[in-house]
Amino acid sequence: MLRRFAAVGVLAAVLLGPAVNAADRTGALSANAAPTESLPAATDVRVGGDEKMTRFVVDLTQKIEVTAFALANPYRVVVDLPQMAFNLPAKAAEQSRGLIKAFRYGLIMQGGSRIVLDTKGPVRVEKAFVLDATGDQPARLVIDLATTDRDSFMRAVSLETRAPRSPPVKPTEAAPKGSGDTRPLIVLDPGHGGIDNGAKAASGELEKDVVLNFAQLLKTRLEAGRKYQVAMTRSDDTFIALAERVKFARGHGAAMLISIHADAIPKSEGQAEGATVYTLSENASDAEAARLAEAENKADVIAGVDLTAEPGDVANILVDLAQRETKTYSAQFARTLVGELKATARLHKNPLKAAGFKVLTAPDVPSVLVELGYMSTKDDLKQLTSAAWQAKTAAALAQAVDTYFAPRLARGAAGPN
Repeated sequence: MLRRFAAVGVLAAVLLGPAVNAADRTGALSANAAPTESLPAATDVRVGGDEKMTRFVVDLTQKIEVTAFALANPYRVVVDLPQMAFNLPAKAAEQSRGLIKAFRYGLIMQGGSRIVLDTKGPVRVEKAFVLDATGDQPARLVIDLATTDRDSFMRAVSLETRAPRSPPVKPTEAAPKGSGDTRPLIVLDPGHGGIDNGAKAASGELEKDVVLNFAQLLKTRLEAGRKYQVAMTRSDDTFIALAERVKFARGHGAAMLISIHADAIPKSEGQAEGATVYTLSENASDAEAARLAEAENKADVIAGVDLTAEPGDVANILVDLAQRETKTYSAQFARTLVGELKATARLHKNPLKAAGFKVLTAPDVPSVLVELGYMSTKDDLKQLTSAAWQAKTAAALAQAVDTYFAPRLARGAAGPN
């Protein structure tokens, strides 16, 4: 045990003391699928220490293997685990103490879960281990963090050798380029997933669940006409990095990418309602579009993905977009989509917008991001969770796809590919 923790035995006793009985908790599952008996589970969390040394402890139903590493910009510590059920108290992730200002948890890919600790500055992972269950005490994950300076932190990070941190996109039923199926491929991209919940309604609904349900409905609708191949970047509660979503669409020769989201705005910013369709632009069309793009582009940071290899500027991509007419195709489809949505959905007062969304940066795939509505607005949320509204809106999106592709199918071309 670290010298500092040994000196403050009360802290160790609190953090590694008797587990709280499950019957005494107001337990709340994370948005992962309901846990199965075969999965290990996290049942409680404790944080203790100060801004020189902090200990993070998770009670577990069984011993597991863990890996922990630090990342910069922003400072965070990533703890990789086998796939788990997170059966934690409702406000578990609201704990903030010592070097840890916030943390989150969830599925990062099939077979793997992740905990991400946002830290107040550069830290050193002193220890990361799991204690065996003993007597009436559960197994415990223990992460000891110590403060450090930025130079030491960056040197340590650069010297570490680890497996790639961005999980690969899972294979889907989509046929790759050259498969012989000449029908246009529509890639549906349900936003967020796994550890990244997206927006959360006051009543508890999560954006990642709402948009996945809608994307699955839209996929069924599009496939019914047999005009298109349809694939999804995720078909379950799995995190997919933004760059991997774009690579998936490009690698499969997609004729269109439709990214599906449901926004929320802080109470301090008032209330907004209605659907919005976004295209890519280096300059946001308004402050709200800029805010949303910035929030959506943080998905990889939320999931603890290493962004050191990601390009920081989309200017070159935008030039390529203009050269290959992809931007024009995207704008054309966006206008068509807004026209179809008018008859079935409440629209935002400015339903056509543009901003620098990373998921829209494929240079050769027309792409739009559809915000179906606001999770933070009561009337919008009622629609977003209504099966009847979802069916009508999916039909409108499918009709927009048909309208856009009709002349292209007639002349045997799907778009700029």
